[in-house]
Amino acid sequence: MRGGEKTASTIDLEMEGDTLREECGVFGILGHDDASAITALGLHALQHRGQEASGIVTYDGDQFRSERHLGLVGEKFTNKETIDQLRGPFAIGHVRYSTTGEPALRNVQPLFAELDGGGIAVCHNGNFTNGLTLRRQLIKDGAICQSTSDSEVVLQLIARSRHAKIVDRFIDAISQMEGGYSLVALTPKKLIGARDPFGIRPLVLGDLNGAPILASETCALDIIGAKFIREVENGEVVVCTPAGIESYFPFGKRPARPCIFEYIYFSRPDSVLGGRSVYDVRKSFGQILAQESPVDADVVVPVPDSGVPSALGFARESGMPFELGIIRNHYVGRTFIEPTQQIRTLGVKLKHSANRAQIEGKRVVLVDDSLVRGTTSLKIVEMIREAGAREVHFRLASPPIKYSDYYGIDTPVREKLLAAKYDLSGMCNYIGADSLAFLSVDGVYRAMGYEGRDNENPQFTDHCFTGDYPTPLTDLNNEDDNRQAPRLVEVG
Repeated sequence: MRGGEKTASTIDLEMEGDTLREECGVFGILGHDDASAITALGLHALQHRGQEASGIVTYDGDQFRSERHLGLVGEKFTNKETIDQLRGPFAIGHVRYSTTGEPALRNVQPLFAELDGGGIAVCHNGNFTNGLTLRRQLIKDGAICQSTSDSEVVLQLIARSRHAKIVDRFIDAISQMEGGYSLVALTPKKLIGARDPFGIRPLVLGDLNGAPILASETCALDIIGAKFIREVENGEVVVCTPAGIESYFPFGKRPARPCIFEYIYFSRPDSVLGGRSVYDVRKSFGQILAQESPVDADVVVPVPDSGVPSALGFARESGMPFELGIIRNHYVGRTFIEPTQQIRTLGVKLKHSANRAQIEGKRVVLVDDSLVRGTTSLKIVEMIREAGAREVHFRLASPPIKYSDYYGIDTPVREKLLAAKYDLSGMCNYIGADSLAFLSVDGVYRAMGYEGRDNENPQFTDHCFTGDYPTPLTDLNNEDDNRQAPRLVEVG
């Protein structure tokens, strides 16, 4: 939040204090007559990855066409007139939740630039941990930046590359980037995808009747009836043309470390990631959690919606009944644009209601995916007690979040993370539960099919739990140098 302004999204954050904000979602298709409509459907399937803004860029063989808007995909890309204007068989699209750059139209992706060899549009999911440092140097060298998004740095580096071919210029640009990312770019002849050297952020390759597709998750392929081909490998650059698909590994081969939070929270439950059903993995988290932290209680209740699969696993393993003891209102998010203080005080009750018939007089086990600030968990515990629960036990299907993220997840500064401030007893007292337990780090890995975490060569990026960051944090280390000068704030 900048300048003290309150927006719908910042108010949502007040009411969802324990929610990690998703990063972004990308989609691209090459060589289909309904490219823009298919891209809109793909973005609709990826809407859970970003609800702040959406955009589509197409190429019709003569010129690029762009539509970018603040708001949901369904609000902007469902009318025939908009889709008809986005002509052409090539398209890429993006849904956004900002982790860098304020929520303004100029930051909505895909971003487009005219180069000496033709136009190029780029969108990305993730975060560059040296983006601000590179941006500062580019501006010092004379670059004029039109956005505050770190995605523009990629365009600037492509434009300045001395290589002749666009693919070489693209590779030259991303070879200077650090962090976790998946990128999709569109040129007059190519659809290009790239995944960071550790594979932190996801990207999959699909096919729709001969038209290659790049997308953040397999659920975007399912909605359009496309065939899943494979995941783009860590450190891979995929180049799709009408003649076929080429693959490059400019960074050399190294072990992958995908982000564990894609399994815990971000990916849609019906997606398949790393050959694993996300839904099944989340149930396994709950099963291992029940083994590690059993509790004598009467009923297992998920904190909807993300806690449902883990709660099912917990209930199955513990032998306790599973009940929907909390009902979520999915429509409140945009109801109160400027709520009164009284409404904000109600907080979680705007989005969650206790199902008293399933709670009253019972010892309740609440299961959620993660705990961040603790504010919502506190209110949910209060709500369950008010509904007549005899005891309230809280179980989290992930380890304590002790460290901030710098790869595209909008976590608070470390000082605001509950697990960074308190030990287990202190956290339990803060949220007012009778008991509190988290899934262990090794438990996460056992649920993923490993014996435990390989501390020498970790199988996943799990820095939020362990503090083990796989890449340099250049911008963080250069924080004082990267403080930006006053800039334009869009108000209309």
